[in-house]
Amino acid sequence: MKQKKECIAMLLAGGQGTRLGVLTSQVAKPAVPFGGKYRIIDFTLSNTINSNIDTIGVLTQYQPFELNTYIGNGQPWDLDRLDGGVFVLPPFMKATSGEWYKGTANAIYQNIAFIDKYDPEYVLILSGDHIYKMDYSLMLDSHKKNKADCTIAVFEVPIEQASRFGIMNTDESGRICAFEEKPKKPKSNKASMGIYIFSWQKLRTYLIADEADKSSQNDFGKNIIPCMLKNGEAMYAYSFNGYWKDVGTISSLWEANMDLLDEESGINLNDTTWKIYARNSAEPPHYLGLNAVIKNSSISEGCEIDGLLKNSILSQSCTVGRDAVIENSIIMPGAVIEEDAVIKYAIVGSSARICKGARVGEDLAAPNEKGEWDIALIGPDTVIKSGSTIKKGEML
Repeated sequence: MKQKKECIAMLLAGGQGTRLGVLTSQVAKPAVPFGGKYRIIDFTLSNTINSNIDTIGVLTQYQPFELNTYIGNGQPWDLDRLDGGVFVLPPFMKATSGEWYKGTANAIYQNIAFIDKYDPEYVLILSGDHIYKMDYSLMLDSHKKNKADCTIAVFEVPIEQASRFGIMNTDESGRICAFEEKPKKPKSNKASMGIYIFSWQKLRTYLIADEADKSSQNDFGKNIIPCMLKNGEAMYAYSFNGYWKDVGTISSLWEANMDLLDEESGINLNDTTWKIYARNSAEPPHYLGLNAVIKNSSISEGCEIDGLLKNSILSQSCTVGRDAVIENSIIMPGAVIEEDAVIKYAIVGSSARICKGARVGEDLAAPNEKGEWDIALIGPDTVIKSGSTIKKGEML
C-alpha cells in the first residue's frame, strides 16, 4: 500500500572519503565527528526535518556499521515515525542479482521501489558530507514556481576558484543552459552544491535509461544532468546565500570547525530557530582544574581540563592534562592529552592519546601554496609516545 508524500529525501552517505585519511579508515565520512558534539551527517538530517520533509532514505555502503548505529531509529531528529521517518538503505541482493552502488545515480536506481512506495511528486537528492543550514522547502517552492523537471542548488564561489567545481551557466531567468565539470575557463561562478530536486516521474525515466546504458558511469553530474540538458528538459538553478562548506579534505574540515569559533563566519549553532540535532550519550558537565585557561574555545560535556585551550574545539569526554597546550586544533571524542603536551593546528582523532611532553603540529601563519592548511592529523586510537614530535601536515 502506497503512503503518499509530496516530497521525500534521498541522502547519499556511502562515500569512502579517502581525502580525510585515517579519520575515515574505519567509518564513513558522514559519521566523522564535527564541532565537538555532532557528526557531519547531523547537518543534512536536521536541515531535512527542519524543512518539514519527514521521509528520508540514507544510502550507505562504505564502513556502514557506525553510521547505521548512530542513525538508529532517527529519534534525535524527530524521525522515529510510523508514517515516514528515516531508513538506512544499504545495497542488497535481489532474487536475480545484487551489486554495490556503482555511482550516485545507480544508488537511487537501486532504490526505485523504496521511492515508489511513497509515490512522491518530488525527490530531493542530498549528500551527507557538507556543513550548512538550508531550508529545502524554499528550494521546492522555486522548483514548483518554475515548473521545473530538475532544480540544482548553486553556491557562488570566487571566479578564480570556479575551476574546482561543477559550474552551472544560466540565462536571466535562472534556467540552466550549460553544465561544465571543473572548467579550465569558467563562464560562471555558480557552483553545484550536489543538492537536487527532481520531479520523480521524470527522474525515474532517466534512471532506467541510464542503467540500460552500459557505457554510463551512473552518476548524476556526469550522466543524468548532462543527458537531461541535452534533451532540453526544464532545469533551473537555485541560489543559496548562506554558509556552506564541503568538508572533504583535512584542511576544509579544520576550517569548518574553526568557523564555529568565529562570529563572522555565518554558521551559528546556537540559533534556536534552526537547531542542528545530534545523538549524544549522557555525560557529566565538564570540569576545569586550577591550571585551566580557556580562550575562544568550545568544550563539550564530560571533559576534564587542566591546561591551556585556545581557539580550539574539545569534543565529549576528552582529558587535557596539567600545563598541556592546545591551540587552533580539534580534539575528537575521548582523546587524552597528557601533561606538558603541545597541540597546534592539528586534528586529534577519537580516543587517541598524546603522551607527556609530545608535540603535534606547528604554528601556521597561512595556507600553503595549494591554498590548504598543513594540519597535523592523528588517527583514532593512535598513541603518540612521550617526547615525540609530529610536524605540520603529517598524518599518523
